[in-house]
Amino acid sequence: MISDAHEGIKAAVTKIFTATWQRCRVHFMRNVLAHAGKSGRRVVSAFIGTAFAQNDAAAASQQWRRVADQLRPKIPKLARLMDEAEPDVLAYMTFPAQHRTKLHSTNPIERRNGEIKRRTEVVGIFPNEAAITRLAGALLLEQNDERAVQRSRYISLETIAQTGDDATVSLTNITG
Repeated sequence: MISDAHEGIKAAVTKIFTATWQRCRVHFMRNVLAHAGKSGRRVVSAFIGTAFAQNDAAAASQQWRRVADQLRPKIPKLARLMDEAEPDVLAYMTFPAQHRTKLHSTNPIERRNGEIKRRTEVVGIFPNEAAITRLAGALLLEQNDERAVQRSRYISLETIAQTGDDATVSLTNITG
């Protein structure tokens, strides 16, 4: 589950869905840069970005710690924010490398929601709730169909099954 750091969302995701919660990296960076000062934003952004560029979760965590420790003397509030957010912002690093770019941000969700908003605003007034549901459903189905035929699929069931602990998970088991 990917979201911004809204109150209680992490607890709900981990308890109700028994899933990993990924704090949106883009939103986290916006929050962090608010503490960096106008002149330090580019440097802090590049500095934190070195943790995101690592090849595995352990290396990313080590780099994250180094960055936080180096920022601590000059910007202690930012370093504390990094301390608290580390497991949530770097959660995507525990997934296979081919999935990471698709899991670290809510941007794809926001793009989809923006497209639904754009298309509903074109219509303006709907005759009933079912008409809205049909339009939004059609847009979601269209997006699903596009992703299903993409050469580099968004996330396939076969590759995501590799991340679980159940070796019997496969396309036929899920659909059958």
